[in-house]
Amino acid sequence: MLRVLGIDPGFDRTGFGVIDQKGSDAIWIHHSCLQTDRADDFSRRLLEIRDELSSIIKKYKPDCVVVEQLFFSNNAKTAMKVGMARGVIFLAIADAGLPIVEVTPNQIKQGITGWGAAGKKGVQEMVKRFLKLKEIPKPDDAADALAIAIVGGLMYRSQKGRIK
Repeated sequence: MLRVLGIDPGFDRTGFGVIDQKGSDAIWIHHSCLQTDRADDFSRRLLEIRDELSSIIKKYKPDCVVVEQLFFSNNAKTAMKVGMARGVIFLAIADAGLPIVEVTPNQIKQGITGWGAAGKKGVQEMVKRFLKLKEIPKPDDAADALAIAIVGGLMYRSQKGRIK
């Protein structure tokens, strides 16, 4: 059994999803989303992300962590802030001594739906099916984090030993 933590990184909202993988089966354990306060100083928001991630790692004890790669943004300021949030996330994972897998948005879509250009609703529906849930997980960032965990966990198992 492999416990996987998937993270959909952001500085405004960060999604978290925890699953157990046994063979090709994925079992839902937890999902959540941290919404930081826009009124807070940016450094405070980064601290909240780090603290929430550290708490989830301590509580759920994942074997590996999967983080979505930064998707190209037309807004450089937003991309830089998301990049800083990813840096804080990577630091918290390194502090915990866990292996990291990075996945692209296309790898996630391809791995979940079989089509790299799948829409958000298609990905969410497949997450629901893979995890045998009654409803699509909410909010969207948490559903995305579960998709990231499912695909990244399979990648980790197939590439074990070659992961950061």
